[in-house]
Amino acid sequence: MIGAQILIECLEREGVEIMFGYPGGQVLPIFDKLYDSKIRFILTRHEQGAAHAADGYARATGKVGVCLATSGPGATNLTTGIANAYMDSVPMVAITGQVKTFLIGNDAFQEADVTGVTRSISKHNFLVKDVNDLARTIREAFHIASTGRPGPVVIDIPVDVQQADCDFFWPQEVSIRGYKPTYFGHAGQIKKAARLIARSKRPVLYIGGGVITSGAHQEVLRLAEGIKAPVAMTMMGLGAFPGTHQMSLGMLGMHGTAYANHAVTESDLIIAIGARFDDRVTGRIDAFAPNAKVIHIDIDPTSISKNIRVDIPIVGDAKNILGQILEEIKKKPDTEKWLNQIREWKSRHPLRYIHDGEKIKPQFVIEQIYEATKGKAIIVTEVGQNQMWSCQWYKYDEPRTFISSGGLGTMGFGFPAALGVKLGCPEKEVFDIAGDGSIQMNIQELMTAVCNKIPVKVAILNNGFLGMVRQWQELFYKKRYSSVKISSPDFVKLAESFGAIGMQITKKPDVRKAIEKALRIDNTVLMDFIVEPEENVYPMVPAGSAINQMISGLA
Repeated sequence: MIGAQILIECLEREGVEIMFGYPGGQVLPIFDKLYDSKIRFILTRHEQGAAHAADGYARATGKVGVCLATSGPGATNLTTGIANAYMDSVPMVAITGQVKTFLIGNDAFQEADVTGVTRSISKHNFLVKDVNDLARTIREAFHIASTGRPGPVVIDIPVDVQQADCDFFWPQEVSIRGYKPTYFGHAGQIKKAARLIARSKRPVLYIGGGVITSGAHQEVLRLAEGIKAPVAMTMMGLGAFPGTHQMSLGMLGMHGTAYANHAVTESDLIIAIGARFDDRVTGRIDAFAPNAKVIHIDIDPTSISKNIRVDIPIVGDAKNILGQILEEIKKKPDTEKWLNQIREWKSRHPLRYIHDGEKIKPQFVIEQIYEATKGKAIIVTEVGQNQMWSCQWYKYDEPRTFISSGGLGTMGFGFPAALGVKLGCPEKEVFDIAGDGSIQMNIQELMTAVCNKIPVKVAILNNGFLGMVRQWQELFYKKRYSSVKISSPDFVKLAESFGAIGMQITKKPDVRKAIEKALRIDNTVLMDFIVEPEENVYPMVPAGSAINQMISGLA
């Protein structure tokens, strides 16, 4: 087989059904073989859109997302999406074309040092210089991307390697020296953790995206109910514990609930599972859970004690380790007084906002989406205020139902990611909750949605600003609004020009009607909700403050 054919054969054997990308000169042999392949190729309108779509597909399904681009600018356009997947531990394989091997380093037409560019933003990368190495490389790439702490792997394939031939060999087993992730926790550490849990009076489970990746949500539920401990989630962990459960504290951190932040601050034991103590969660590190012992469960040993001192580190897969802990716990803590305190905080500090006559509040729009979908939709977001309101006002009871850019905070992520989510979960309603700024970053993917009949629903919270930046300028820069007032196109006409459906909603009574109408339409729908321009996201922890020192506003 020639290299291009080997690539397609390997992708099919890896179970790839859908891939996203854009053609170009240095991947023409691959596209020629894709022509006869069983793989469905989604032609996006920008390579960044392809990477985000593959990312969304992976998050929603748990499978490896795959994207493909040509050399040079095609490959560099993927890098934002690769970095986004890397920060959020998303399994993805990005395949790029490269100039002929003997031209590498000569500044050839459309050449870029892809391995150099992506080294710091990928879990691993390969430059394949010999066609005999191609099948093994692809096998290893999928193994690395999907095991341990998942992440994106880049395979750069020169065009002459795609055209060269060799005898095809498919490696059944993958064994990579130096790469042996730990999946079960150390027995001694498990016993220590069980004893510490039994002695605690004010425990909090602090869970992140690793719980979802591991499939450990049922074990988290059993542990929380078993030891009667409240559960706080990172943004990436939303859905890992039912948001409607009485033990749920919702999201913690900079825009978390007040009661989650108070609970973490006053706790005597933090059980961190699949979370990395991100700065948006911890606030001022020396004031984070000052009286708490910390148990940290993570498959990535480099994440443990990186930001916060840990008393009992346990390296391994969250699902396996929680199973071990549940078997080891012989005595349960007495948390009745603690739960009474949690209930008091919830009563005193609920999430709320002013319902101001006929004006449409963005929180109201999200509440109406929640009610209209009965909480069963998959919510994808852009980045900014729209993202934080989606975390606060939609309750996620199941994993993989909230998809958003966490670590990198990538504007323009939501819409192309929503396309990947819908292709991976066609039976689910998929909403992209967007800002009028973010949606314009990858608006060209409307054509991808329409051409491929991907009926996602987009709710634009149109406040005429780059909302989160404006909020910071209001609170910390004396309302000196610098380059945050944004003009938008007529989104209705824009949607129609692409062949989608557009609606503009300016009155509060029409919000629910528009959402229900959109749900009945078998097409991509853009709903442009004209919302209160200077509404803020509260609570808010100012940068450098402790997480219990919140600007509360009305929250």
